[in-house]
Amino acid sequence: MNNLKFSLVVTLLFAFMSISSVQAQISSKEVDRLVENAMAKFNVAGVSVGIVKDGKIIHTKGYGVKSIETKKKVNKHTNFAIASNSKAFTTAALAILVEEGKLSWQDKVKDHIPEFKMYNSYVTENFNIQDLLTHRSGLGLGVGDLMFFPDGASFTIDDILSSFQYFKPQSAFRTKFDYDNLLYIVAGEVIARVSGISWEDFIQKQILNPLDMNNSYSSLSKIEDKSNLASPHTTEFGAMRISSQFKHVANGAAGGIISNVDDLCNWMLVQLNHGKYGENLEEQLFTEVSQDEMWKIHTVLPVNRDPRYNSHFAGYGLGWGLTDVKGNLSVSHTGGLPGMLSRTVMIPDLELGVVVLTNTANGGAGVFRAVSQSIVDSYLGLDDFNWTDYYYERYIKSENNSDQVSAKVWEIVGSANSDHLNFNDYIGVYEDDWFGKIEIFMNDNQLWFKSYRSPKLNGPMSYYKANTFAIKWEYQDMIADAFALFNLDEEGKTQSIKMKGISPNIDFSFDFQDLDLIRVEN
Repeated sequence: MNNLKFSLVVTLLFAFMSISSVQAQISSKEVDRLVENAMAKFNVAGVSVGIVKDGKIIHTKGYGVKSIETKKKVNKHTNFAIASNSKAFTTAALAILVEEGKLSWQDKVKDHIPEFKMYNSYVTENFNIQDLLTHRSGLGLGVGDLMFFPDGASFTIDDILSSFQYFKPQSAFRTKFDYDNLLYIVAGEVIARVSGISWEDFIQKQILNPLDMNNSYSSLSKIEDKSNLASPHTTEFGAMRISSQFKHVANGAAGGIISNVDDLCNWMLVQLNHGKYGENLEEQLFTEVSQDEMWKIHTVLPVNRDPRYNSHFAGYGLGWGLTDVKGNLSVSHTGGLPGMLSRTVMIPDLELGVVVLTNTANGGAGVFRAVSQSIVDSYLGLDDFNWTDYYYERYIKSENNSDQVSAKVWEIVGSANSDHLNFNDYIGVYEDDWFGKIEIFMNDNQLWFKSYRSPKLNGPMSYYKANTFAIKWEYQDMIADAFALFNLDEEGKTQSIKMKGISPNIDFSFDFQDLDLIRVEN
């Protein structure tokens, strides 16, 4: 084939691809139908969707209500807690500091935080900035999250920094992915110590303000006018109800940002423009070198072998999940807090970005996945897979399984005979090295559990079987009820307590299994 013919073929091929891309674009009306169908199926109060394509914002819209009490409508400026989608802001903040020469990705954490101490000396000495961000510490899934789940606990950054020495590793250092929130909070403290201002102020001044994310906030406390703030809802225990806004401890580096789809479209555009922003992309938030570092796989993950996407790799970068779909890089992250669930996904090769924010648990996860995947699929030129029904079937199956397991436990509790027990043998104060003290005491002729430092973790204890009690927390914004397994001495008096969640659907942040409560007072 001569060069002229080859050039003509290539030109026609690219023209065809461009036409196909335009034809594949999902219309705003189709997005409306998609969202409304998913909301109805999953019983979600409010949703907001933003789409950017080819350097432009092409869809920003709210659906449903901010609150089932006020009935006020969601709009494109309605703020939601974006939870772990905040992690990418934390890594961008570190990238800015790297480019300013104030730190290096390979700096040892202890060089910036001398009191930082991991579970052994080798890991402490070698733990670097990127290890804070890549979920490869060797510690287990969600380790230590009980320090801020549920919210309202009194733990400080000093408590978090001293906690890691007490956790037991579940894998060798830098060998396995186990999602971690606490180490992102440590990353937030690094930002504060290096920059001289808090993580919240750094994010506000160095990222949100320059990107004209004028209605976004680095913490709930910074919002003076909450009239356009979505309320979190839950349907986990029957009829939909409003739950409380989540308040973070220490800093919000793991999940503290409050934002909306209009502003988050600016965030996606700066990502898709390799750190550039402004009317003519004359400004630079971070360089392409930094973006390559954030979008490089640092921790390998199993690949989804679904032939629909023909993926070949998967992993975690710095604040982003990475894989390939139909030959295109996919960069994404999800976020989850009580009643607030979200997803951001970008296909840089297609200059496409989608963000979906929701304000209802548990159905919100089904909505953000179904809506975002359907939109992305339309730009990939794939057929309509009906993701809404697919995720709804999985959701119902999971909910039914959880309900059956929990119902069986409480059925056994209801018929259990505890006459042979001397409750005085269980009463006392117990202490865990990182979680602090809890107390088992009698309240209206029933054993009761109370955490000294996490006041929402309190509730009645009912006998289950053997030396195990089931705790029904007064906190019911999320599924979190737990077993307490007592270890007794030869006289039948309790010496220690191990714990674990009851429901298979319990959020991993309720890491009761990491507690080792030892009796310290009778």
